[in-house]
Amino acid sequence: MTRKQAVQSVIFIALFLYLLMTVTYIIRTNGDVKDRFTGFYAEKDNTIDVVMVGSSPVYPYYAAPMMWGQYGFRAYPISTNLQRPVAAVGLLEEVRKTQTPSLYVFEMRMYTAREMDLTNNMAYTRGVTDNMKYSWNRIKVINAMVEDVSERYTYYFDIFKYHSNWKTMVLPEQLACFRYEKPDDQKGYVMTDEVGPCEAVDTSGITERLPMPEYQEECLENLLDYLEENELQALFILSPTVMEEEKQKMYNYMGDIISGRGYEFLNMNDYYGEIGLDFAADFSDYGGHVNALGAEKCTAFLSGYLVENYGIKDRRGEKGCESWDAAYSQWLKELEEAKVTIAKRIEEGDFADAPVEEPE
Repeated sequence: MTRKQAVQSVIFIALFLYLLMTVTYIIRTNGDVKDRFTGFYAEKDNTIDVVMVGSSPVYPYYAAPMMWGQYGFRAYPISTNLQRPVAAVGLLEEVRKTQTPSLYVFEMRMYTAREMDLTNNMAYTRGVTDNMKYSWNRIKVINAMVEDVSERYTYYFDIFKYHSNWKTMVLPEQLACFRYEKPDDQKGYVMTDEVGPCEAVDTSGITERLPMPEYQEECLENLLDYLEENELQALFILSPTVMEEEKQKMYNYMGDIISGRGYEFLNMNDYYGEIGLDFAADFSDYGGHVNALGAEKCTAFLSGYLVENYGIKDRRGEKGCESWDAAYSQWLKELEEAKVTIAKRIEEGDFADAPVEEPE
């Protein structure tokens, strides 16, 4: 092969890979997870103050627009349904390519789940891998999350998964994702106006310890190692839910590991009164996740805690924050609409369907 032929081959391969990535980004299935990740990639470099990592007890619980509008810091959730703990370090690597947040917040509910329960449906794994930009880091995340080597190629090249979406390529909302960067109006937050009433379970008096699943403990230790090695500030939290005695014992065990490494574990289930939660009105699915009312309360509690204990700065008034101001205005409008809907649902007894049982 001549030098000219070699150069032509390199150019051809580069163009092919570029087109492959672009088409893949466009035809990936739309949804709130895709919106959340494309929204994150669209944020200006080094503008996010707090990054939140975890499963579904993140994105419907903590309203980033409210954090900005009422507390003055920019937070963003890197959150997917049933997000496996093994993904955490890779997601931090992804965040640090473009952002330098002063604090990382990790939600810990999935760290009590058995790994076999989290891998029964690999769609939840794809929720992470299929929403990352093509990169070497994405390959490392796939290798960590997909044990079957023969299946990894369908994750490396997820166009095989979404090839049937080619008819949607011409839709404006699809074409807007050609770089996998599309601003999200609500900065990753998802509001719900469903109501699923439940009763609080007080487990604050339980002091016994029960080991967490071995693999998740290994993932936690690896995450703590990464945080220490890179001198990153972090807070570990547990979002409000209907607690169970066994889970509380695991969280006690988990808290010992975290505090033993010099980090804080904030179990918000110990602060129902301070948060002001109404279990008859503030949950969307009978204790699994909060609705718009609960999110407003959880956001206020956590935001105040971060400002008071982690020195998060108030950046309101700084230039370049217009999209955050717009997000807050939109959130206020949608919140008022949600409050009306929730009140009507409660009055009429129009409650959510029973939730599908998921590992916790």
